[in-house]
Amino acid sequence: MIIDTHAHLDDERYKDDIEEVIANAKASGIEGVLIPGADINDLKKAQKIAHDNKHIFFAAGVHPYHHEQYDEKVLRGFLEDEKCIAVGECGLDYFRLPEDEEEKNLEKKQQQEIFKAHIELARSVKKPLIVHIRDANDDSRRVLVENSAKEIGGVLHCYNASEHLLPLANDGFYFGIGGVLTFKNAKQLVDVLGKIPLDRIVVETDAPYLTPHPNRGKRNEPAYTKYVVEKIAKLLNMTVSQVEELTTNNAKRLFKAFQK
Repeated sequence: MIIDTHAHLDDERYKDDIEEVIANAKASGIEGVLIPGADINDLKKAQKIAHDNKHIFFAAGVHPYHHEQYDEKVLRGFLEDEKCIAVGECGLDYFRLPEDEEEKNLEKKQQQEIFKAHIELARSVKKPLIVHIRDANDDSRRVLVENSAKEIGGVLHCYNASEHLLPLANDGFYFGIGGVLTFKNAKQLVDVLGKIPLDRIVVETDAPYLTPHPNRGKRNEPAYTKYVVEKIAKLLNMTVSQVEELTTNNAKRLFKAFQK
């Protein structure tokens, strides 16, 4: 059994066949799915999918690209729902910063302030974080440490293979491994995988994005986590069953709702 800890089932690309996608996941041994919050306008859709399916849960937050959407009152409303089990995805993404230096610094500052707000929100509701980090390793780790994120922990979604982030394992953070691990250019992630504590590895798809080999070019979906599990097993010299059990137990430890 597998838990996909990050799949955007509320994405528009599933509007015509969401039931089939969920059925495919179940048939592939996917025990549970967590839908992250990325766009505040999609949270009601994520909430409905979660309530329609026993083993699907959702999170409330806004992606760094949408930091201007942050509304604490709205997010708190969703977090009162028992099926809303995490805060995020939130974090820092410096990949598309403005070229103008002043505008660039302003964007970084705004993202950091909203990231801090998510952390404070997570601490207040005692739910773990789903953290998005892209081209912002130093600032992300600093913000997490300075704002006592270890009190609630969480997952580094789509872990980017930075060894600088590995010490966060000691602060209650898990490392989300997805389809990128199967890519031909994933040497850095392949090399660092063995350095992640085994009790800190969880699997994800980031569906509909980052489809693993051999389905690159197709829309991703939770059923494809099996390819991630197979790759982890090969690299760590484990059996597929061992990786399934390991990552499922890790996900249940972090997101306790999956234990029910």
